[in-house]
Amino acid sequence: MNYRHAYHAGNFADVIKHAVLALVIEHLKRKPAPFRVIDTHAGIGVYDLTAEEAVKTGEWHDGIGRIWQGPGSSPLPDNIHDVLAPYLATVRSLNEGDDLRIYPGSPFVAKALMRPQDVLMVNELHPGDHQVLLRRLRSDARARVTNIDGWIALRSVLPPKERRGVVLIDPPFEVEGERGRLVSGLKDGLARFATGTYLLWYPIKELAPVAALKREIVASGVEKLLCAELFVHRPGDPRRLNGCGLLVVNPPYQLDERLRVLLPFLVERLGQSPDACFNLTWLATEGQAGRGKRT
Repeated sequence: MNYRHAYHAGNFADVIKHAVLALVIEHLKRKPAPFRVIDTHAGIGVYDLTAEEAVKTGEWHDGIGRIWQGPGSSPLPDNIHDVLAPYLATVRSLNEGDDLRIYPGSPFVAKALMRPQDVLMVNELHPGDHQVLLRRLRSDARARVTNIDGWIALRSVLPPKERRGVVLIDPPFEVEGERGRLVSGLKDGLARFATGTYLLWYPIKELAPVAALKREIVASGVEKLLCAELFVHRPGDPRRLNGCGLLVVNPPYQLDERLRVLLPFLVERLGQSPDACFNLTWLATEGQAGRGKRT
């Protein structure tokens, strides 16, 4: 309950998380049938980068601030533009002109990309944040907002009646036992909605806890599991966020190819040390998508 995303909105972790979410939603839109976006730890939906919290940390300057196309910015390479276009369009939709002031959380990334027939299910446990999110989504008939434990929320909304969709799970990892709840929550979710795409976000300070998480997820019997990690520092210093990762269960077709284009660019643009690097690996199928360092 102590974690408040307003201090971290738009940082490097948000960039990769929301860029991948946008790519998954764009893939779902290739078919006319409706789908559902489920967000278990939703936050307040929209963040003011000029507010006290964001100004205090300034984390967004080393995240969205490094790829925002403002006055004087060099155009993004065509292949990077194609991959980032859906995500950057959601950010631009909340800002006037070239000024970057507002950053969308995952509910508003989804809201900006969804079609009229699609459904958004978001949950936020923090009572104050829930009320803010509820006010911001109240006028959208596609949205449903709940205020319960994220893991209970996940169980209560699966399977979606559309039988198509993406589930974003990104707890703050401040509660003891969160890793175990992530593993058990995914197993239960897949038992209810085996064909859904699941995005499991996790912070990286040291590598040992991350390796344990991956082993437990793989041991749960997931058949299709893609791991995408971005390191802005060499992992090892537990006092700082050195990187973050996404475990993608049932990734859309060619998502790995798009991430093979995106991740080296994010290392180059968002890396904060010469040791910045990425990891893109299939954990539950044959082959390895790639690894790389900052150049």
